[in-house]
Amino acid sequence: MRLDFIRPLYERSGPYASVYLGALTGPERARHWRGLRDRLDREVDPATLDALEEEATRTAPGQALFAAHGDVVLAESFDRPPVELATWSPLPHVTPMLMQRGENVPHIRVIVDHAGAEVTVFGSGAPRRTTVAAASWPLQKTAQGGWSQKRYERAVDETWEKNAVAVAREVDEQVRRIGAELVLVAGEPKSRSYLLQHLGTKAADRVMMVEHGSRACHGQFEADVERALDQWLERRRAELVERHQESAGPVGMAKVADALRDGRVQAVLSPGELPRGVWTGQCGTLLATDAGELRRWGVEAPIEERSDSALARAAALTDAELWFTDRVPDVAAVLRY
Repeated sequence: MRLDFIRPLYERSGPYASVYLGALTGPERARHWRGLRDRLDREVDPATLDALEEEATRTAPGQALFAAHGDVVLAESFDRPPVELATWSPLPHVTPMLMQRGENVPHIRVIVDHAGAEVTVFGSGAPRRTTVAAASWPLQKTAQGGWSQKRYERAVDETWEKNAVAVAREVDEQVRRIGAELVLVAGEPKSRSYLLQHLGTKAADRVMMVEHGSRACHGQFEADVERALDQWLERRRAELVERHQESAGPVGMAKVADALRDGRVQAVLSPGELPRGVWTGQCGTLLATDAGELRRWGVEAPIEERSDSALARAAALTDAELWFTDRVPDVAAVLRY
């Protein structure tokens, strides 16, 4: 899981109120929020509580809210209700959100045909859908015969290819912009072939063909895409665990913290929530199991925080991925070098 979307949480200092609410009607949310507000009331400033209340009492799916200094910095919605909780801590308590959200794969969905394509980008923020086309005529081959038949068919093929070139340019640009891991392609076989011919190397290496799908019917396409994403995620998780094992990567909070401080971690592998304490400093990459070690690094007043919260911050600020897996007994890391 890439953690770009939680970086805004670390652009301002804490402490943070972290609130998880279920999918309830308006009156139910108001009642549940009052109970959670009571838990926070003695510690959290009124401006932050009021900002949370404005978000928390709206009718909405289950969500996680993170607020500090009078602002809700991040609001994340869920497909299913989370376990309700409210905390006030130096760092935002993001682990329940990350575990429920699951790995978010930046990817592009392409349904291509002779007229162009529908391109949907799934990166940070809401999905963005674009219709791409370069030429609208001629699109259909006919059996009219005569001396101009071959010339007409060639013109149709050129239109199809011109549209595929326009789609390839859009896909290449979006792959570059969001760092897409996958490009999932469905649609007309001939247009898919043209698209593959004109994609840049980076995008072409990420293409996975999806059997079903047309711009007129998305149902089976969406199901195929979700299945393909799940398969990719399982392969990626297994690959990271295997790389960790083969390279005898660091295991345990102390060794992983050392590697994060040095910026050497490509991916953190976590068995789940890690409530035990760890010492941190204002700089997001400074964490250690011993407060004295941080003082030697120049941190005058180390702060004790949950290990999982500190790990999430350090991973986000060093562009490391975070993956949850039951194949590691303790926190572990895959190193860049």
